[in-house]
Amino acid sequence: MKLKSLGSLVVMAGLAFTACTSEKKGSATGDSLNQDSAQVATLSDSAFSSTIDGKKTGLYTLKNAKNAEAKFTNYGGRLVSLTVPGKDGNMVDVVTGFGSVADYEKATEPYFGATIGRFGNRIAKGKFSLDGKQYTLYTNNGANTLHGGKKGYQYVVWDAKQPNEHTVEFTYLSKDMEEGFPGNLSVKVTYTLTDDNELKMDYEATTDKNTVVNLTNHAFFNLNGEGSGTILGHEVQIYADEYTPVDTGLIPTGKLVKVAGTPFDFTKSTTIGARIEEKNDQLSAGKGYDHNYVLNKTAGMGMYHAATVKGDKSGVVMDVYTQEPGLQFYSGNFMQSKNTFKGGSKDDFRTAFAMETQHFPDSPNQPQFPTTVLKPGAVYKTSSIYKFSN
Repeated sequence: MKLKSLGSLVVMAGLAFTACTSEKKGSATGDSLNQDSAQVATLSDSAFSSTIDGKKTGLYTLKNAKNAEAKFTNYGGRLVSLTVPGKDGNMVDVVTGFGSVADYEKATEPYFGATIGRFGNRIAKGKFSLDGKQYTLYTNNGANTLHGGKKGYQYVVWDAKQPNEHTVEFTYLSKDMEEGFPGNLSVKVTYTLTDDNELKMDYEATTDKNTVVNLTNHAFFNLNGEGSGTILGHEVQIYADEYTPVDTGLIPTGKLVKVAGTPFDFTKSTTIGARIEEKNDQLSAGKGYDHNYVLNKTAGMGMYHAATVKGDKSGVVMDVYTQEPGLQFYSGNFMQSKNTFKGGSKDDFRTAFAMETQHFPDSPNQPQFPTTVLKPGAVYKTSSIYKFSN
């Protein structure tokens, strides 16, 4: 089945086309901590002031009229924290992250909050062909390439500019053949915190050689607050009738499969923990949910309404909107209590989830998927919004 890309609009030569990862294992309803133990950590500018690869790092704070606050560092273009109002009026930090640049440098999980590129998600066997030439990438996820390779954008010190208290802009020149990808890719990511409690993510890129691009942000969320326990009680609705099943290496098989009648059916609001322990080959492959959903054409805010998630304790609701055709839902299956978050809690098993707006995994090797090819003269341009309410 051929799909037309639903993602970023790209224009070249006057033609429009698209370019497009505990203390103990939690139960389906149990939490290792309660909501009262969730904290909003205080972050210091000095803890994020460093020099990496000869470039300065810093902490950038966005604020809005409703007292919401987002903090970023240009090391990895990372979202470090995002504080929004809960149902009881208390502020809740819904993003898990670390308290210093040094903690991010030494973390065993490198993707927390990071801007991901040049290609988000997996590429099979670290190889793809473009214009009749095969490109070989670093394999950092078993036999496959994950999130850009050995030194993806999560390890980059981005150039940063903060034009106002609502906005921060990160730019980076990814050089030709960096991590094996062709073309000098100029990337710009703009993060904006609006007065409607929306975190908006705008991505742009241009290239001087045919290449593949798939940018996203890898925020890890716990809507009950960092340190509040597992995310298994969160209620999730994903506006997708199909998903892309995977092999044992988490590479899509190429098929689009209906979610109806499977544990992957979140077309109606369902807790993450309701079916995550069911005997199912796909759940076994991902050790839980770690799969790409094929988004329905559900209108909303000029974008596709991808998902709605509600924190069962905090009452915080997160609605995800995107111009991308896919959403990777990851239920924190590989979290192993090896890292300490900014509030003092550990990254315990399934204490955070990710919802990465994206093109489909392994798209360069699967021509039936929406294309991720970007050509000179075209502009890769796509936006996603994470909107918070209670």
